[in-house]
Amino acid sequence: MGFLQVLRFPPTVQKHMLIKHMMAFIEQEASEKAEEIDAKAEEEFNIEKGRLVQTQRVKIMEYYEKKEKQIEQHKKIQMSNLMNQARLKVLKARDDMVSDLLNEARRLLADIAKEPAKYSALLEGLVLQGFYQLLEPKVTIRCRKDDVSLVEAAVQKNIPIYKEKVKSNIEVCIDQETFLSPDIAGGVEVYNANGKIKVSNTLESRLELIAQQMMPEIRVALYGANQNRKFMD
Repeated sequence: MGFLQVLRFPPTVQKHMLIKHMMAFIEQEASEKAEEIDAKAEEEFNIEKGRLVQTQRVKIMEYYEKKEKQIEQHKKIQMSNLMNQARLKVLKARDDMVSDLLNEARRLLADIAKEPAKYSALLEGLVLQGFYQLLEPKVTIRCRKDDVSLVEAAVQKNIPIYKEKVKSNIEVCIDQETFLSPDIAGGVEVYNANGKIKVSNTLESRLELIAQQMMPEIRVALYGANQNRKFMD
């Protein structure tokens, strides 16, 4: 109803109708304002919600990326540990094989003394080598008790040879009180006069020396050549 139409009514009615019209207008405006506020609030809510969701999404992605890196690092460490353990097992198995080989060689050394002619010739060489290594005018020899007579014969044979080669005399004493253990395979120990210098020419010590010198060749024979090895000593 328009304003001119309202004027046709009595003043009291006009006043009532104007008030009602104004209230309707205010209510309409308030309703529109409320809708505008609601729309703006909804928009701001959606924007804030989107921002929070995006922030949390980034945090979650960063968290799982960090977890993934930690897991990958843990896997690398585990793999490295497993490879090291496997490498150590292989090295131990190889060392055990070399040890078994040397133990077998030590066991076979005992058979040498069972052949008197061969063992006597070996003792002669070990005694003479002891003389040459010490180059002392007086030496003492220790041997197994069962080898005394063989060592005496080796000494008597080698004294002239030593004198001829070195152009010097040598006095040799065979220790008749302290003997080498009967458990060794054989050989001698040669000492200078005061006993401070020793040349160990037992069969076991010679085997150890040869094993050290030939260890690269032994490993190649057992396992093949190591492609990563640059030096063989």
